[in-house]
Amino acid sequence: MCQRESIGLDQNCLSLLPGDSMEKAPKREMIGFEGKVLLDTLRRLHRRGATGNIRKLIEKTHPADLAWVFRSLPISDQKAIFEVIAHTDLTADFLSELDESIMVELVEDLPPTYLADVVTSMASDDAADLLEALPNDIAVEIRTHMEADDRDEVEELLKYDPETAGGIMSPEFMYLDENLTVEEAIQKVQKRSEEKEMVFYLYITHGDGQLTGVLSLRELLMHPMHRLLKNIMNTNVISVTTDTDQEEVAHIVSQYNLLALPVVDAAFHLMGIVTVDDVIDVIREEATEDFMQMAGAGKDNEILLKPLHQKIMLRAPWLFASWIGGVTAMFIVNSFQPELQKVLALASFMPIIAGMGGNIATQSSTIVVRGLATGRVNTHHFFQIIGKESLVGVVLGALFGMLLGLLAMFQYTNPAYLGLVVGISVFAVMFMAATVGTIVPMLLKRFNIDAAIATGPFITSTIDVLGITLFFGVAKYLLKI
Repeated sequence: MCQRESIGLDQNCLSLLPGDSMEKAPKREMIGFEGKVLLDTLRRLHRRGATGNIRKLIEKTHPADLAWVFRSLPISDQKAIFEVIAHTDLTADFLSELDESIMVELVEDLPPTYLADVVTSMASDDAADLLEALPNDIAVEIRTHMEADDRDEVEELLKYDPETAGGIMSPEFMYLDENLTVEEAIQKVQKRSEEKEMVFYLYITHGDGQLTGVLSLRELLMHPMHRLLKNIMNTNVISVTTDTDQEEVAHIVSQYNLLALPVVDAAFHLMGIVTVDDVIDVIREEATEDFMQMAGAGKDNEILLKPLHQKIMLRAPWLFASWIGGVTAMFIVNSFQPELQKVLALASFMPIIAGMGGNIATQSSTIVVRGLATGRVNTHHFFQIIGKESLVGVVLGALFGMLLGLLAMFQYTNPAYLGLVVGISVFAVMFMAATVGTIVPMLLKRFNIDAAIATGPFITSTIDVLGITLFFGVAKYLLKI
């Protein structure tokens, strides 16, 4: 990933050398067919009770692959195989890769003393995530068995909201005082780099830890040994505060092509760094959450792993919104029953008019929601964006309105103006739907409400009701019924 000079780093890409890997387990991850083979092999060994072979297989497998396999195993098999994993040195790495619900299920019955050792061997941010996921009484008991320094470090992270920069940052970073020489800095990096994350960036501080600059490791090695860091560092440091939302952190890392982002407090003291691997997780979580909400399936990323009753409870409210929309549309249709009895052909066009309106509304709202999430749509250009999407609605509405109007005219010769009614209705509904689908998520964003909730059941149900009302209104006026 290439870095920009504006933050004091070369435009050349930094290569990950074998000794510079962010993880200590450089095992290749399995995907697709290889992952399925691993799953089948693990199942066969478990059925045979071949504990020794299972352990050998586990020790040769990347923790991420084991976590993938566990999603497909019943809870009884998960617990049995985890007992084998618990006797290896892969436990901490494995738990860091697991889905939260599976992890809690596996560890909540383990002795607190054992879990304290596991948590201590984890990276601080991963340890905080594990303790955050556990019931409070279990987490408290685990912390009482930890060493004071390790406990303080984890508890410092637990003070922050888990969806902020403070909640996802790592306190294990490389920082150097600005008054050090290049030679002294190199010596410090050599001594301390193994226990730190992302040593490609060297953060420069002064006084009691205030962030003043940044250097790349490459830049450090290119300067004379006697130069002071404060004379060669780049003072234009891109940073975030501990309460910055994780979605904004991900946006900044993506925009500036960073491998890590420093996190500071209100007094600009350097508190930690957010690394790119954590940002990838954030992007995946936020995207999943948005798509789940847009589909009307809640916002829980782990809904597939939840029990049946919880799945029902998560999805029922969203479906209830669709039900309300459907019932409203039913009453509207009933109110136009006399008109419908006079011109039965109107009924055959109701599904396509409602469908076309719902589809273009969903398209517009999805485009806007995604644009807001990626920063490509700015609410300051409110009317400009609405104008563009409304124009799309006008063009597509005119096209499909003409096509459906001609079809209606040739299919039904009586009444004479049915084709005109259908064509005008399709045009008006698609124009209205595109406009509403654009306005609603942007208004929600203006009021700091998650724009993803605008799509799915809410938009489609609203457009169905408005579309049917408009259709019958146009028919009643033009056909004089």
